[in-house]
Amino acid sequence: MEVKMVMRKLQTLPDPVTDIVQIFSHFLQCVDLLQCYQLYCKRVENSRILEWDDVPENETSEIDDEYRWALVEDPKIVITTSRDPSVKLKQFAKEFRLILPNSQRLNRGNYNLKTLMEACKANAVTDFIMIEETRGQPDGLIICHLPHGPTARFSIQDVVMRHDIPDIGNMPQEYPHLAFYNFKSKLGLRVTSILKHLFPVPKEESKRLVSFLNYDDWILFRHHTHDTDEKGEMQLIELGPRFLMKLFVIKRGTIDEYQTADVEWALNMFTNTARKRKHLSNDPLFE
Repeated sequence: MEVKMVMRKLQTLPDPVTDIVQIFSHFLQCVDLLQCYQLYCKRVENSRILEWDDVPENETSEIDDEYRWALVEDPKIVITTSRDPSVKLKQFAKEFRLILPNSQRLNRGNYNLKTLMEACKANAVTDFIMIEETRGQPDGLIICHLPHGPTARFSIQDVVMRHDIPDIGNMPQEYPHLAFYNFKSKLGLRVTSILKHLFPVPKEESKRLVSFLNYDDWILFRHHTHDTDEKGEMQLIELGPRFLMKLFVIKRGTIDEYQTADVEWALNMFTNTARKRKHLSNDPLFE
């Protein structure tokens, strides 16, 4: 506004100074153009450093962290199955409950997911797990963190039950230590966060161990305890069950919002490089 007022006053001056007015107006236009050009150059430089959709490394926010209260109190987990489960799926759900401390198995019955989610939220449940099957074989695992997500869906295969493992050990009730191997990418750290917050903090003297090993984006699940033999050497005793997991999708929402929730990550099997790309880590498990 001040520039316009100056221009109006200059235009009211006598004719001999009209040339000065024109020169001054051109000068102001050049200043505006210079400022616009500087802003444009700065914008181009910023776009080269940081793309619009990229998130700066190590930049996190407590507001966006769904697990910021995870260590305040132990997790409270509900485990259920898909509808009309087979005998093998029921048995696997029972054994899966033994893996997770502070978990409770719920018979699915005719309850829909929305009703289950409302009941879980009303009872301060922190995580909801549903196990799926195809033709009597467990083949799917959905982990939903409450109350706002995320929801991770895994495919599972090569399930070996506890009663199929020879020389099986007794199931201890102590909280297990966790071991994650070869989860080095950003997605790998995200999967680690989803899985580790299913377990409470163990005591240092606990002999129980739950392992997640990433091998070519297949997660090997193993469950052991350890003891010393007569020679004083440490021996691993498998507790079971054991199986393979593969991440299929992560969505920002709960399981009852699965169809409409935003996709955080999804496995794409229909590209030429799908078999070659490694998402959880580029390093081999064994070198």
